[in-house]
Amino acid sequence: MTANPVKIGIVGLGRWAKVLTRAAAKSEKIRIVAAFSRSEEKRTAFERATGVQTVPDLQAMLSNREIAGAILTVPNEQHLPVAAAVAKARKHVYTEKPIASTLEEGLEIAALEKKYGITVTVGHSARLMGGIRKMREAIDRGDLGRVAFIEANFSNERALELTPKTWRWYKDRAPGGPLSQLAIHQFDVLHYLGGEIVEASSIASKLSPVGAEVDDQSMTLLKFADGKVGYVGSCWTSPGVFAVRVFGSQGLM
Repeated sequence: MTANPVKIGIVGLGRWAKVLTRAAAKSEKIRIVAAFSRSEEKRTAFERATGVQTVPDLQAMLSNREIAGAILTVPNEQHLPVAAAVAKARKHVYTEKPIASTLEEGLEIAALEKKYGITVTVGHSARLMGGIRKMREAIDRGDLGRVAFIEANFSNERALELTPKTWRWYKDRAPGGPLSQLAIHQFDVLHYLGGEIVEASSIASKLSPVGAEVDDQSMTLLKFADGKVGYVGSCWTSPGVFAVRVFGSQGLM
């Protein structure tokens, strides 16, 4: 590890927090030194699983001058209040996607940068994958000719596991179901590969037998500023898949 890795905290200690914490442990640039959840049970389980010390309240983390920022893996509706608290403490914010459940709250989170002089980053990590970067490089070199069509899918079986005890069960907490939880990664990928998106239209349905409020099937058609088209599909009731294809006049990837 480098002599002075950046020290950060993590807020929200569910499954994904453990994934990110284990990944951070492999980095020489950052070190997660504090973790917080309102649930004592989750704090205990997280500390046992990761070895990272937990704190009993958020303020205990934010008052630590050595901590430069915080990763937020809290439910969608908590993104704005938690991000605002972190930013007010003059600490950088990394929030999981989606940035918020509404445009208004998303803009409020974005405005925290200027208001408090910090950086806000949203966890659109899929564009960093090696295969996606190679696609972008091939497009930039002109290897594929004129790109006319891009398709993507991100699906898994998570809707079959939902219960009323999970926040993703509810429409007001996870609007769009797989649209906001999975497909959003592919929207960012297509924006990265194809440029500005100027039109979008979606359809959705609910087919999972568990009875959750949220939709669990989603398909979105897109049109880019230069005229090419694309679509993003997401099924929340199937085995997992992450796929992207780019169609050009001289080749496809």
